[in-house]
Amino acid sequence: MDGIRIGIGVGDGGVAGSFESILQRYRAAEEAGFHTAWTANIFGEDALTLLALAGRETERIELGSAVVPTFSRHPFYMAQQALTTQRATGGRFLCGLGPSHKIVIENMLGLSYDKPARHVREYVSVMRQLFDTGRVEFQGDTYGVNGTLTGSSCEAPPLLIGALGPLMRRIAGQLCDGTITWMTGPRTLGDAIGPDVRKAASEAGRGEPRIVAGFPVCLTDDAAGARESANKEFAIYGTLPSYRAMLDAEGAEGPGDIALIGDESQLEASLRELAAAGVTDFNGAIMPHGDDRQASMQRTWDFLSSVSKA
Repeated sequence: MDGIRIGIGVGDGGVAGSFESILQRYRAAEEAGFHTAWTANIFGEDALTLLALAGRETERIELGSAVVPTFSRHPFYMAQQALTTQRATGGRFLCGLGPSHKIVIENMLGLSYDKPARHVREYVSVMRQLFDTGRVEFQGDTYGVNGTLTGSSCEAPPLLIGALGPLMRRIAGQLCDGTITWMTGPRTLGDAIGPDVRKAASEAGRGEPRIVAGFPVCLTDDAAGARESANKEFAIYGTLPSYRAMLDAEGAEGPGDIALIGDESQLEASLRELAAAGVTDFNGAIMPHGDDRQASMQRTWDFLSSVSKA
């Protein structure tokens, strides 16, 4: 489809089966013609490890993290791992990062979630220096880092961050190569997120940023039932403050209200709406619906594959 790259969520951090079966999904995504395979880093497999392995199994498809939490890893070592993953993928890695959520960082990991925007600004400043020069000399409120990375002969990967609020959008444009969103509808993407990130990038003299939009997606003839299922399956996102704010900005009661759900014509119209809103990349998290979950997922996969090849 003109104006937007079609990507697919693969290896969502808790994929069942052998490693071979997981890696087969990346090969299948490449064979299906998807532009990018995106992998979340939640509580299952480590995203960057999976993507490095997937890079050895594929040849053309971009491989992106959407997203890896920042608070739990030092930026020096995140840069080191990102450059290693970039090398393993032959230069096809997209490094997507985000601060995660207070409930995870403080309640689960026992770390401070203080001033997440300041944390991310300092974090990506450290990574930007290492990506650009291989060396960092940085002193901030949170990080004081001096060091050199050696041995990487590849170009640094694009650096993307989850940028929903105004401060994060500015960071995404000024210091990064774009943003990755989730649970954020087309009106908010077109009126606020895209324009803010692009303006910050232009003012900083950076290139055109990538605006990656992640959505649950389901091709179905039972749209009402699928939206009800989406509200249940993704209910947690309606309780997390950053995503709740995005749903409220869109006038959505729950995740099912912004999920891409419907028949072929409805999904195609939704993708065109995203492209018109300035989204450069679509990240489809396929959601099953109905008694035959596998058949439902395959139907959506086949439709998105056909769109990516068009």
